[in-house]
Amino acid sequence: MAAEAEQGFCPLDEASLVAYIKATPALASRLGGALDSITIREVGDGNLNFVYIVLSDAGAIVIKQALPYVRCVGDSWPMTRERAYFEASALREHGRLCPDHVPEVYHFDRAMSLIGMRYIEPPHIILRKGLIAGVEYPHLAEHMSDYMAKTLFFTSMIYNTTTDHKKGVAQYCANVEMCRLTEQVVFSDPYRVSKFNRWTSPHLDKDAEAVREDDELKLEAAELKAMFIERAQALIHGDLHTGSIMILPKVIDPEFAFYGPMGFDIGAFLGNLILAYFAQNGHADQANDRKAYKKWILKTIEESWNLFYNKFVELWNKHKEGNGEAYLPDIFNKSDLLSLAQKKYMINIFHDSLGFGAAKMIRRIVGIAHVEDLESIRDANKRALCERATLNCAKAILKGRRQYENIEQLSIELTENTIRGIATQSLFCFTHSKENAKR
Repeated sequence: MAAEAEQGFCPLDEASLVAYIKATPALASRLGGALDSITIREVGDGNLNFVYIVLSDAGAIVIKQALPYVRCVGDSWPMTRERAYFEASALREHGRLCPDHVPEVYHFDRAMSLIGMRYIEPPHIILRKGLIAGVEYPHLAEHMSDYMAKTLFFTSMIYNTTTDHKKGVAQYCANVEMCRLTEQVVFSDPYRVSKFNRWTSPHLDKDAEAVREDDELKLEAAELKAMFIERAQALIHGDLHTGSIMILPKVIDPEFAFYGPMGFDIGAFLGNLILAYFAQNGHADQANDRKAYKKWILKTIEESWNLFYNKFVELWNKHKEGNGEAYLPDIFNKSDLLSLAQKKYMINIFHDSLGFGAAKMIRRIVGIAHVEDLESIRDANKRALCERATLNCAKAILKGRRQYENIEQLSIELTENTIRGIATQSLFCFTHSKENAKR
C-alpha cells in the first residue's frame, strides 16, 4: 500500500487545488456546489504541512496536504508523506470515540497525502493564540479531560482484548518516521550539540550548555525515551500541544499518532499550559499584569488532571466486566483490590505525564521548534527571563517527578518558581538601570 501511495503525488497550489476539489464529489458537495465562488487561504503555520481554508458562498472545508520533507527546514530534511494516512486514521478513530472534540474527516486521498475535513470557523481560534491573548476558557479542562479520558481508555487493554489491541499497535507501528522524529527532537537533540538546536542567544548560552552537561537530566530523558519507544498503552495523539487544539475545543493534527504511553499526550497538554503560564510575565503590561490569568492557568492545569483521573477511573469501573484483558474481572474481583490497582495505575500515569511534559518544555527552549507563547515576546531580555524560569522548572519536574503525590503540589512548585523568577527579574532590571546610569 505504501508503494501505491507514492504514485500520483504532486503538491497542490491554489489553482490546482480548485481543480482537485471540482473533481472530488466528497469535497465539492461540502461547498454546496458553489464552485465558481471559491476562495482559498493557506494558513499552515506549523512545521510540516500545507493547510488550506477553502470557502464558497455555500460552505467551507479545510484541506491539509503532507509534504515529503519537514516544511520548517526544507527538502534537506526528508519526511514520509505516509503521516497523512496515520493522521486521517487517528482522526477517524478518535472522532468515533469522542465526536464532540474531533473534527469530521470528509475525504482522504492516500496517493496525494491529502485530508479534507471540517472547517472550524471564526471566532474559534488555536488555543495557543488565545492563551497568548489572555483569554479564559472556562470549559477547557472539562472538554480536554473528556477527550483524553475517552481516547486513551477506549484504545487501551483495560477496555480491549489483547487481539484487538495488537491489531491497533500493528496498524500504527508503521508510523515509525514520525516516532523517530519525536525521539530526536524531544529526547535526544536538546541534550547534545545539534545543528537544529537554537535558543535565545547569548542570554541562554550557559543554560543550554548546562542541559547538555547535566548527567542526571540525561538519564531521566533516556528513561522517558525508552518508555516512549517501548510502552504501547493506547492510541495517543502524539503531539497534543496547545497549537493542536482549536477552541471549541476540537483536537487536530494527530499525524504523530501511534500506540504509546498515555502520559505523553497528557504531559504534552499540561506542559504547554505551563509554557503559557511562564510566558505571561513577558506579555504583562501596565494595563494587565496577567496575575489573575496565571491563576486561571494553574486552576486549569489542576482541573485537567483531576477531571481526567476521575473520568478515566469512572470508565474503568463502568467497563470492568467487559472484554479488557489487562485487569481480568475474575482476578480483580474485590472492590478494594481493584481500587488499589487503579490508584497504582493512575499515579504511574501522573508521574509519566509530569516527565513527558517537562521534556516537552525543555525542547521548546533549547531545541529546534519553539512556541509562539515565548517567541512573541519581543524584548529578548524579558523573553530570556521567562524561558530560563521555564527551563529551570522543567528540569526540577523531570528530575523529581516521582516525588509528586498530586497535581496541587505542581501548582505550588510553579508558583514558587514564579516568585524566584520575579526576584531575578527585579535584580536584572536594577542592575541594568545602574549600568545605564553609569553610561
